[in-house]
Amino acid sequence: MERQVAVTPINTGNNGYKLGLWVKDAATGVGTISFYNPENGKFASLGHGIVDSDTGNFIQIKYGEITNTDIVSITKGMAGAPGEVKGIIKNEEVVGEITENTEFGLFGKINNLELLNNEFNSEFDVGIRSELHEGKASILSDIDGEEKEYEVEIKKIYLNNNYDNKSFVIEVTDEDLINETGGIIRGLSGSPILQDGKLVRSCYKCTCFKS
Repeated sequence: MERQVAVTPINTGNNGYKLGLWVKDAATGVGTISFYNPENGKFASLGHGIVDSDTGNFIQIKYGEITNTDIVSITKGMAGAPGEVKGIIKNEEVVGEITENTEFGLFGKINNLELLNNEFNSEFDVGIRSELHEGKASILSDIDGEEKEYEVEIKKIYLNNNYDNKSFVIEVTDEDLINETGGIIRGLSGSPILQDGKLVRSCYKCTCFKS
């Protein structure tokens, strides 16, 4: 819908003018789909919402889409610097649509399952909070074009945390993942966490670095 308005620029006194407009037409990034339901195509990803860097508020989306991505570089994380995965859109074909941006992640529907990168195409039961226990677990992640399972350890459990539904703290113990990334870095948020063969959570802004 097109709308025309008249705006008078204001002289800032520094040889410049301002309109008083704040415009943001799109947001892009690299993240991980946590799971999808093969019966209806609905998916969840990231494990946290997308927040506008300028306002600190959740971005209100009208429409979004997901595509496959090729990883082009990895910046290793370290204390005080989270690191990140950088990628490029693999093709212009849309895998699915994003319908919700919430504090628990992005949600939507996969419309073209045949286009989805699913090398680790396995079904898992969903674990409930009361089944969690400290000790060995694993995450599924893709940092080199192939999805792999990496060892982690659940260090603390918060069974009564109903505020933001963050139920435990993990430490990355897998030497391969530590050597490649330093821990959980930007772009790996949403990586599924497995314990005792069940899906128990997706990674959320973990800062798991080896000192």
